[in-house]
Amino acid sequence: MNISESVSISAGGLKSHKLRSFLTMLGIIFGVAAVIAMLSIGEGAKQEALEQIKLMGIDNIIVRDTGVVGTDEDAEEQRSNFSRGITLQDVAAVAEVLTNTMAVAPQKEYLLDVTYGDLTLSATILATTPDYPRIFTFRATQGAFITDLDMQERSQVCVLGSKIKEQLFYYRDPIGEKIRLGEEWFTVVGIMEERAVSAGTSSEVVDRDVNLDVYIPLSSAYSRFQLSSYASQVDQVTLRVTESGEIAESAVILNRMLLRRHNGIQDFRIIIPEKLMKQSQETQRIWGIVMGAIAGISLLVGGIGIMNIMLATVLERTKEIGIRRAVGATRRDISTQFLVEAIFLSFLGGIIGIVVGYTLTKLISIYAGWATLVSVFAVALAFFVSAGIGIVFGIYPAMKAAKLDPIESLRYE
Repeated sequence: MNISESVSISAGGLKSHKLRSFLTMLGIIFGVAAVIAMLSIGEGAKQEALEQIKLMGIDNIIVRDTGVVGTDEDAEEQRSNFSRGITLQDVAAVAEVLTNTMAVAPQKEYLLDVTYGDLTLSATILATTPDYPRIFTFRATQGAFITDLDMQERSQVCVLGSKIKEQLFYYRDPIGEKIRLGEEWFTVVGIMEERAVSAGTSSEVVDRDVNLDVYIPLSSAYSRFQLSSYASQVDQVTLRVTESGEIAESAVILNRMLLRRHNGIQDFRIIIPEKLMKQSQETQRIWGIVMGAIAGISLLVGGIGIMNIMLATVLERTKEIGIRRAVGATRRDISTQFLVEAIFLSFLGGIIGIVVGYTLTKLISIYAGWATLVSVFAVALAFFVSAGIGIVFGIYPAMKAAKLDPIESLRYE
């Protein structure tokens, strides 16, 4: 008997017990769906974390002002007697001491109303220098970014993030238009490219959608907007080093220098995106192992279910086996028939599981707001594992069926 005949007989046997066959496949279906869903969630989280880290720049060192802690009296004492927070003098010292820096960009953030015509939005106004796009590999796709001349003349110009441009101007060209930031008027001179930032995500530094930011010269901000009490001159300083291998050493030097300048007050935090990326990758690796183990248990349970049902099927069809042996079927034919049935169950269960898993990831992405990414690797892994389970857990029932004595099988009731 050839393989095609074995497949035909096996399909007929499964078709005659549709409900039992479907219930047998459920373990494989849920297992495969779980593998795809878990790996997709993990891959989506990994890509999301990497996108956030890319926003900070892999070759960058970030110094973030942590502000003052305690009551107004504590803040006054800390700022007046010990440290005034990150200042422009600190920025100049950093650029002078760390000679391996490609560029240094101080940043000051303001939360202000942005008004154009009758429309008013609340947005983060990011005051910075012309080095900002170079450090973050973030460029203007229309018009231009802040220039050195803008800094020198304290020009009231601004550059819009891609999304706030759409909200304020829709499809109109905003270059040359005037908008009001707080109570001050600024002229739009550029539009930034869109950055991939997932909704609802945040990192240690990027806690908002940068596409909604408005960029202005740092010098203009100091001359137009008053700093609040005890606020530092600079909220963040970002340095881009020339050699990525020198990041850790530069961070140590930077920390010592700032501590000395701030009279030993640790009112700043140094963040290394490269280190965050490695931590994220390690976390995702552990997550993948745990989720893979959980999904693997589901597949194992499904395989045990197949073996259990196939053993029951062998017992139920003992007389049929005896008749087939009596008319010339060999032990190999019998074992092939039952092995094909087990493989067919896992194969079909795997296909249905892929569809269920893909649908599940989309539902998770839509309703839970989690980033998911269905990869070819996840689908292939789930499918081949399910097929392998059919073979592994189908071998023993097939061998048991093949070893049945034809005479005893014919007498079986």
